[in-house]
Amino acid sequence: MQKEIQAAQAVLMIRPVRFGFNAETAVDNHFQHQCQLTDAEMQARALKEFNNYVAILESKGIEVVAIDDTPEPHTPDSIFPNNWVSFHSDGTVIVYPMAALDRREERREDILWDLERKYGYHVKRIIDITKEEEYGRFLEATGSMIFDYINKIVYACISKRTNRDVLNKVAKELGYTVHAFEDVDNEGVDIYHTNVIMCLGEKFALLWAEGIQNPQEKEELLKSLEETNHEVIFLTFDQIQKFAGNALELANKKGERFLVMADTGVDSLTEDQKKRLSKYVELLPVPLDTIEGAEGGSARCMICDIRLPKKSQEQNE
Repeated sequence: MQKEIQAAQAVLMIRPVRFGFNAETAVDNHFQHQCQLTDAEMQARALKEFNNYVAILESKGIEVVAIDDTPEPHTPDSIFPNNWVSFHSDGTVIVYPMAALDRREERREDILWDLERKYGYHVKRIIDITKEEEYGRFLEATGSMIFDYINKIVYACISKRTNRDVLNKVAKELGYTVHAFEDVDNEGVDIYHTNVIMCLGEKFALLWAEGIQNPQEKEELLKSLEETNHEVIFLTFDQIQKFAGNALELANKKGERFLVMADTGVDSLTEDQKKRLSKYVELLPVPLDTIEGAEGGSARCMICDIRLPKKSQEQNE
């Protein structure tokens, strides 16, 4: 098995075909906003932002597997594949239960086959836990969970979309320790996804901690980050509203490290925060105004980090 790393060198992205506002997810995603654009205008702008994002990543030497969405069934949120699947370095693929009915159509077996046949990745086993949907239990992949791959820890903010029991099952399957906590926004509403308030790099963490309700959970979370040698950079609620927490550390084959984040998030950071981050990564701002506004997701939501072994690597080992 290949060495475990925190910053992936390849990502899966889904090119939008019928991007648009999703009223079903807006019920508990308070980062979404209804806009006045027509469906065609929204799709055109989202596609432009998507293609630019791909170009930015590829310009830094990061491998992007960009796969087109399908016109039918209509999946307005398919641009966020990190909510239905996760890829792991031992060849494991996990397919997850999702809360919104219209988002379940995003799960595509053909994408998993393409990763093997077209792109040379090795899928050794697929764990499908979507049956949990029948019992009203959801866990939306790396939207719900922040993985510390090196130290085998998973951090998760409990909500309608992140069920504690399912979380524990996945962690046990992967051999991870769980640090779960409850977090609410400034209006007392549950934070819908962990990855809007937390980002974990190899040596740093971005975190909005003010909404964590249980003092013991907060203490245990911060202690875990300290014990794993992460410098914690605390975010304000205003900064997470601008998606400063929705970021991901990536690397290229040269070992150069980048933190992808929406330009709105980067602009919200203080000079001190930027200086502290610059010790570890190059900030990579991405313009995502249309996607963020209409669907309440940002830079991290749009990329599913691929950690599967390459067949050529396995043959060499």
